[in-house]
Amino acid sequence: MGHVDHGKTSILDYIRETNVVAGESGGITQRIGAYQVDYKDNKITFLDTPGHEAFTSMRARGAKSTDIVILVVAADDSVMPQTIEAINHAKAAEVPVIVAINKVDKPEADIEKVKRELSEKDILVEDWGGKIQSINTSAKTGEGIEGLMEAILLESEVLDLKANTEILSKGIVIDSRLDKGLGPIATVLVKKGTLKIGIPFICNNFPGKVRAIMNERNDRIQSAEPSDAVQVLGFDQVPQSGDIFAEVENESDLKKIANERQRIKREIEFSTVKKNTLDSISAQIKEGDVNNLNIIIKADSDGSIEALGESLEKIKHDEVGVDIVHKGVGNVTESDVLLGEASNAVILAFNVQTPSNTRLQADQSNVEIRSYNIIYQAVEDLKLAVEGLLKPDLVEEIVGEAIVKETFKIPKIGFIAGSQVESGTITRDSLIRLVREEEEIIKDGKIISLKRFKDDVSTVETGLECGIAIEGIKKYLPGDKIIAYKINEIKRKLS
Repeated sequence: MGHVDHGKTSILDYIRETNVVAGESGGITQRIGAYQVDYKDNKITFLDTPGHEAFTSMRARGAKSTDIVILVVAADDSVMPQTIEAINHAKAAEVPVIVAINKVDKPEADIEKVKRELSEKDILVEDWGGKIQSINTSAKTGEGIEGLMEAILLESEVLDLKANTEILSKGIVIDSRLDKGLGPIATVLVKKGTLKIGIPFICNNFPGKVRAIMNERNDRIQSAEPSDAVQVLGFDQVPQSGDIFAEVENESDLKKIANERQRIKREIEFSTVKKNTLDSISAQIKEGDVNNLNIIIKADSDGSIEALGESLEKIKHDEVGVDIVHKGVGNVTESDVLLGEASNAVILAFNVQTPSNTRLQADQSNVEIRSYNIIYQAVEDLKLAVEGLLKPDLVEEIVGEAIVKETFKIPKIGFIAGSQVESGTITRDSLIRLVREEEEIIKDGKIISLKRFKDDVSTVETGLECGIAIEGIKKYLPGDKIIAYKINEIKRKLS
């Protein structure tokens, strides 16, 4: 765990002697990756959690799922916001921490600064009198990687990590997705028991039967033991990240359990919807002109949906906001377009495809589909879209001032103020304010006539004399001030 671009995936790459990071969009990890390596007759499973701020729930789930947290901090960047967040998640989950100070090969690396800033966050490494192991690493040169592996083995020895393989299997869903050919697939971290092909299980509220088990390289295997992170096929629906996967001993009881859970969930949802509807009636009346940007999220995995949803919920303002109408795993479908048309929503497609017939339907229905493969670009674009819904600030800018010298009456026009422009420019299309005795505003209005001698003009510059007739004014006094101004619209930003 750690801040974005501090080298978490790169360290794992070196350990695995692969290049996972090259396959990630924008060079950042978009979802939790689960990888297993063999080291000195020990199997170690790594969960690689994203560092970008959008993936808060993923990091929290990663911390709760693991036995040890490796906190990666870049020596040239030190403790950053997501580093602090990762520390808090590890503390909340009560999981021991090993610190990997990465990028120590860089000339600007400052290892002591990192340790000092970590100590300010109650992470005291052994060098500073604490009990937390700290390893200096470089994912580029390989320095310290061996020491990091030894530190993991030492920590696991101290913790005396053990699990029973002879009981019913149980695990946690790390991530999930909908595969075009294989259907719902979930990455499950086995916590206890032995996961085997053919076993019946329940995950959240839905029953299933394990049809296949695959490792990280998509090789089919027959079973998985505690600490194995494997891809499981056989789900009735795409599970949500964080759902508990549990083997059921008696298959005949499986449907009964699932039906009961689904009934309870429906009752909860019904009561929640009813309550929200009643509560929202008065709120909608009170808010009046509140504008919302309606969004439909379609993504390649449940983890991506969760991260996007959390990020979009942070885009808030008193006047505008983001309303997630629907979210689901899989490609954009024609039913998504129909929903988008009915709810006036924009469809956000993250790492998924839009078939040509669906795109054609979207064009015909004037439903916008925006495709992304990097999460912070999606969030930034939608933030700009929400800002566009904000009413602009209206700022007055004075463009010219004139002093009334005397009053004339001209047939068909009426009274005209014989004036001299003291500053700026008076233009025919300016908004006009007539001020008397420096305080009293007589009139805000428009110019109906602007003359130089007998000629109509559009502009009068500083120092020149002119005749000005203001709409609705029949009396001008010498010394009255005529102020020309315009209203500028300033685009507002979300705080």
